[in-house]
Amino acid sequence: MPRIETILVATDGSPASAAAGDEAIELALRLGARLLVVNVVNVTEVTAGASIFPGTLFGARQEAEAIARAVVDDARKSGVSATYLTWEGQPGEAIVAAAESEDADLVVVGTHGRSVIGRLFLGSVSEYVVRHSRVPVMVVRPQEVPSAAVR
Repeated sequence: MPRIETILVATDGSPASAAAGDEAIELALRLGARLLVVNVVNVTEVTAGASIFPGTLFGARQEAEAIARAVVDDARKSGVSATYLTWEGQPGEAIVAAAESEDADLVVVGTHGRSVIGRLFLGSVSEYVVRHSRVPVMVVRPQEVPSAAVR
């Protein structure tokens, strides 16, 4: 099995991507791998409201960087070498492109665990990455809180 030297983790600040970030940090620590955190600014979505909200793209980039930096900070506190990138485009395509561009050995993404019907109608970034990545992809689902614990 080839050595995993660079792990790319995609994050968007959601609980699913937080779980992916935690798993990627743990894996990078165990393997002695470098962690590359990627957040994608979906320019199509952001610029749709740009005429109404000037500076929206700039704000979206700043927010994406802050989310990615938080994961990098967590990784570094754990002793993992980590950096981040902010890409623009459609999330699935940008994650795959970033993995190729940065020579990642493994991609880690979160999933919301939607049903097959939900993926059919809503699409799925993690599904896109799994289908199009040239390197292995680990899909992480956030742990569910037991219903008895929520009161």
